[in-house]
Amino acid sequence: MPLFLLHAADGFFSVPVSIVFWFLTIVALAISLQRAGAQLNERAVPLMGVMAAFIFAGQMFNFQIPGGTSGHLLGGVLAGILLGPYAGTVVMACVIAVQALVFQDGGLVVLGVNIFNMGIVGTFGGYWLYRTIAAMLGGEEKGRLPAAAIAAWCSVVGAAILASFQLALSDTSSLEAALAAMVGWHVLIGIGEAIITVGALAFIQASRADLLTLREAPRTA
Repeated sequence: MPLFLLHAADGFFSVPVSIVFWFLTIVALAISLQRAGAQLNERAVPLMGVMAAFIFAGQMFNFQIPGGTSGHLLGGVLAGILLGPYAGTVVMACVIAVQALVFQDGGLVVLGVNIFNMGIVGTFGGYWLYRTIAAMLGGEEKGRLPAAAIAAWCSVVGAAILASFQLALSDTSSLEAALAAMVGWHVLIGIGEAIITVGALAFIQASRADLLTLREAPRTA
């Protein structure tokens, strides 16, 4: 059974599927750039660069999981929590694009698919799931870490499920085989994502708690 990963290479997705998700990605990024520029507090702008560097570095270090494969940080939920979903999406898109262009980690034809799965679905979906769970647990102050853990895990598994359907639509694999390969491994990879996300947030909460409020800070004129 083939092993599929979220940083897909060219050839994994068909050209029609790649074109559709390039279009969706461009639209989502255009909206995110506009909203981030209008809403993001100026104090949070340097954090975007720091966040991009951290996620980029985190994605360079793989952690081993049973079966001889490995996973790495995606970071969409972490970026969304610190920067908000729009700026977080822009950061994730930049990281994924640089990895593909400079390090050949993921194909260029399928770059739109990779950004959509990891940078848009992972960030937007993960962020709003985090906010929902945190509210159910009594607010971000009380529920930040458990909500982040659940959202981080779900962002990885959700991206894997979406990629499975894309692979099936591309006739690269049957849906059953793609789901078994993608979801089976990414259930484990998601645990690593949750641990890293919670660890980073716990460190920030203890050392620079002010960074956790920047996404909500009003934009100054």
